[in-house]
Amino acid sequence: MDFFNLQPAEWQALLLTLKVASAALAVALPLAVLMAFVLARYRFTGHGAVNALVHLPLVLPPVVTGYVLLLTFGRKGPVGSFLDSVFGVTFAFNWTGAALAAGVMAFPLMVRPIRLSFEAVDPKLEEAAKSLGAHRLTAFLTVTLPLALPGILGGAILGFAKAMGEFGATITFVSNIPGETRTLSLALYTATQTPGGDLAAFRLTLIAAFVAFAALIASEALARRLRARMGGGHA
Repeated sequence: MDFFNLQPAEWQALLLTLKVASAALAVALPLAVLMAFVLARYRFTGHGAVNALVHLPLVLPPVVTGYVLLLTFGRKGPVGSFLDSVFGVTFAFNWTGAALAAGVMAFPLMVRPIRLSFEAVDPKLEEAAKSLGAHRLTAFLTVTLPLALPGILGGAILGFAKAMGEFGATITFVSNIPGETRTLSLALYTATQTPGGDLAAFRLTLIAAFVAFAALIASEALARRLRARMGGGHA
């Protein structure tokens, strides 16, 4: 039964993947909600350009995105050198950089469904809340956000899944360092490049599939519960 016994390095890769994906989601999701709301509710000069920029990581090769991150957030990059010298924060060749790369790649996948969810909310409901004395922020938090919650949940799940499976931008930006940046995807890649690593590669594939499947099942159950509450108890 050696097949089911994960090696320490494999446990390490699994836990690091969950850590990276969770951190990426925690930082990127609030920004995705804000960006989705702005794109859904406001029309301004450059709206199309902003929308295209948000979705650019979807069409660019992931290696290009990773290289841009390296140039920007590397130790010699304009942002990376500033953060390192002022705050002591380092992204390149660090797990935080893996989270950044995962968050950037997942961001457009979160924005799209959340934006559609906001667009489906009738603005008149917000106006009604404001007419009753609710502040703009209060109306957003108590009316718009709850109605858009299923879309936000869907975007979060897509983002988490993308962050878990991110490879190209991660390996370009933070390399493949055991215990530091080697996530499941990178561990799987390493196993396929190692003589006799077929068993480990297959085991890592099953682990990744199981975690992703569990996340999807959990999200579906939560989405049904939300729909039941919003629909007065009818799923």
